[in-house]
Amino acid sequence: MAQDTCEVYCNNEEKVKRVKEQLAAASTEPAASIFKALADDTRVKVAFALCQEDELCVCDVANIVGSTIATVSHHLRLLRNMGLARSRKEGKLVFYSIDDTHVKQLILLALERGKEQKVRHK
Repeated sequence: MAQDTCEVYCNNEEKVKRVKEQLAAASTEPAASIFKALADDTRVKVAFALCQEDELCVCDVANIVGSTIATVSHHLRLLRNMGLARSRKEGKLVFYSIDDTHVKQLILLALERGKEQKVRHK
């Protein structure tokens, strides 16, 4: 039998009720949207780059992540459309930024966790 499931069914009614109430009051759709937006390695790299500077132009981001301008533009547009990044145009250049501290913290924490996992598995 699998070791990742209970061998018998039981539940703690008090805990279940409490967590169900908290879940009902929570707004999970926006959280799922953030994780969906960051579920691509290139987008995480793009988002990380934006966390390191107040703003970067598309060309700088492409250079940083080692991708084409077209690919990076696609990812930046997706991040903007999902509300994780904002853009501004200055002449012929488009600059992007992440100005939500929660999103920045989430990205940086996820990357820190990745570093810790890498060290543990060496």
